[in-house]
Amino acid sequence: MKGIKIFFGLALIATLATAFVCANTSKANPAEKGFAVVELFTSEGCSSCPPADALIAKVQKESAGKPIYILAYHVDYWNRLGWKDAFSDAAYSQRQRGYSQRLKSEVYTPQAIVNGRTEFVGSEENNLRKAIENGLQKDAKTTLIINNVRIAGDKAGLQYSAKGETNNTSLLVALVEKNATSKVERGENAGRTLSHVQIVRNLQSITLSGHTDGTVNIVLPTGINAGGWEVVAFAQNNSNGEITGATRAELPASVSANAK
Repeated sequence: MKGIKIFFGLALIATLATAFVCANTSKANPAEKGFAVVELFTSEGCSSCPPADALIAKVQKESAGKPIYILAYHVDYWNRLGWKDAFSDAAYSQRQRGYSQRLKSEVYTPQAIVNGRTEFVGSEENNLRKAIENGLQKDAKTTLIINNVRIAGDKAGLQYSAKGETNNTSLLVALVEKNATSKVERGENAGRTLSHVQIVRNLQSITLSGHTDGTVNIVLPTGINAGGWEVVAFAQNNSNGEITGATRAELPASVSANAK
């Protein structure tokens, strides 16, 4: 009888301990109310950019599982220095110029912009972390869901749904290569092997007003290999550039290396 009492006593203690741990964990790790979309404008032709690239790689590693979405846009205006950045695109330079007009900022690299409203030098860690924290503490104005992500030939397709603030708003869908390295032979970074994370390889824009549910098709780059890719979708106000919501999804690992 004494042994039975001890057994039940231990069981009760274990149950209470489990309940306490669960409750305590919930308080210690509250779910973030908001999100942070970090857009870095960078270039392999810019000698000031590697420290910013390293910083977002550090933050990317630390933020696994959190609503922090890092997007690295390689601009093309430094290609004139003798090294053509293979990841660069004139569309990303144009996107940065759009921010320059809205935020009354210069066009430079490395430049970081968080949630479309806060800009600073991309290698400034304190400013980056502060902007991310501020974003996580604010409620998202737009809720986005993407699903049924699939590969069909040389395109990736997905379905999206948006709720909340969608008027005068666009849905941007970025195809992101998670990791890559380049050996730079000319320009300011000549002789260096550079590591990159979260490289935007394609960016599609869809007007949400009146189209809060739909499908998106994204052309895949040539030679894309299985694994190591994701899709980041975010809603952005067309007037002031504020990003009001974001989400992500992994690209299926069955991607063909023959995509164009």
